[in-house]
Amino acid sequence: MSDKHELEQNEREQPLSMTSLTVITGFVGGVFWSTIGYIAYVLNLTEVGPRVILEPWTIGDWKDGWLGTVISIILIGAVSIVAAYIYYWTMRRLKKMWFGALYGIVLFALVFFVLNPMFPNIAPVGDLKINTIITSVCLYVLYGVFVGYSISYENEEQKKMKEEQEMGKA
Repeated sequence: MSDKHELEQNEREQPLSMTSLTVITGFVGGVFWSTIGYIAYVLNLTEVGPRVILEPWTIGDWKDGWLGTVISIILIGAVSIVAAYIYYWTMRRLKKMWFGALYGIVLFALVFFVLNPMFPNIAPVGDLKINTIITSVCLYVLYGVFVGYSISYENEEQKKMKEEQEMGKA
């Protein structure tokens, strides 16, 4: 029995796959930063809150209450998984945080310029207050750095672990 116990203690826990880590990073990043965005909205730092994601697809007053806020934040987390995968597929090998910041700016431009017509409660960028623009850009940059750096870091760590395992076998 002690041999079995010793073997269990010496086993290494298998790390999550990069696919799983990307899903977790995307969802957590989307939920966390959209929650911060909601706080910024409540503090009147921005005119755009997370509930704008529901506007094109839902009807009813429920979306303007707490339930709409919670569902919006979770939905942004789900959409963020796609954004995290895009980063993973295109830029995971880039190790500098500036690539994540640039990715956040690209996402801001995508939402506020390209996808703007889909969201009737987001005014065109030229009509938004400067506080809204600055706050939104900062949130997107921070989101991009979070997702980008997390994915790049985990990619490097898994590469190092794989190299260590190969060296241990040799």
